[in-house]
Amino acid sequence: MTAVARLCIVSPNRNAYSETFIAAHLRRLPGVALVLTDGHLPRRDAGGALLLPPTLARRVASRLLGATPAALLERRIARLLARHRLQVVLAEYGPTGEAMLEPCRRAGIPLVVHFHGVDAFHVKLLKDHGGYRRILEQAAAVVVVSREMERQLLALGADRARLHYNCYGIDVEQFRAGRPDQAPPHFLAVGRFVDKKAPHLTLLAFHQAWRRDPAMRLTMAGNGPLWDSTRQLVAALGLEGVVELPGVLTPQEVAARMAASRAFVQHSVITADNDHEGTPLSVLEAMASGLPVVSTRHAGIPDVVEHEVSGLLGAERDLDAMAGHLLRLAADPALALRMGRAGREAAEQRHRVEDSLARLAAILAGVARR
Repeated sequence: MTAVARLCIVSPNRNAYSETFIAAHLRRLPGVALVLTDGHLPRRDAGGALLLPPTLARRVASRLLGATPAALLERRIARLLARHRLQVVLAEYGPTGEAMLEPCRRAGIPLVVHFHGVDAFHVKLLKDHGGYRRILEQAAAVVVVSREMERQLLALGADRARLHYNCYGIDVEQFRAGRPDQAPPHFLAVGRFVDKKAPHLTLLAFHQAWRRDPAMRLTMAGNGPLWDSTRQLVAALGLEGVVELPGVLTPQEVAARMAASRAFVQHSVITADNDHEGTPLSVLEAMASGLPVVSTRHAGIPDVVEHEVSGLLGAERDLDAMAGHLLRLAADPALALRMGRAGREAAEQRHRVEDSLARLAAILAGVARR
């Protein structure tokens, strides 16, 4: 892995270790010397210490220096970056990148901005941040996780030479390739119950298929704002005892469910406010578990799932297509095994986390200050 000796990672979420892809950056990228968090313009270091003094002292300083609290914080961050003799800053999410432009400029440190999904597409975010024009002009490099995200940023004006596609990776060895052909026609969905994952559409497509094959079962694991609405829809469709909503599962419980399933299913869509997925990690984990993936041609999913090879993909909101794909796999265990094995092979060859991290490390090293 190409190494940067002194790297700063900026993540807006104080519990960034709960975001699997960012946790991998924090734990496994070489040379992490400083972590800043708590807001797009970070307010704390990794230990939780405030970067600026408490409110009263900050107000006094603002009046004395004639600067806003945000400007004071920018100056403080710039001094911190310089004091740590950093070579490059990695900003997680587009809005974080925009907030870090000025501190990095002051400190003379190259900035790499890593987009993850919603930040590249959401209507309000694009409006609030001027289509990321300043990032696309000033950042040393921009990283995206899907080809659709790459096309989006090119349309916004990104310089292709500084735009890098780097799909997420997973720890393939943490997942055991199962035998979906030996599992009953039970299907598994894992993810947050939010609009872009459209759990209601997954459920409606499954219901359509189940009416033709009542042996089918569905487990929808996870939680989120649409969970209760999904529970009510299960009852309204008469699917209690057929569809299970177990809530959030541990990684070990997810692995056990995958080992007992015929296929993984997720009906991802573009929402009314233009929210998109990046490349869903749950899809990669299903592939590593030897499960065929039934999903939509959305965001990064067709970058990793090959239709009729490692899974079956349909258009967004095409419930007939998804129902037909579920029925095909329910009726053909050998097809599920063949596709599951192809998915596992693809995960092993192209989607290992160590390879993804090595590519990101090379991007960082390529622009780092010497």
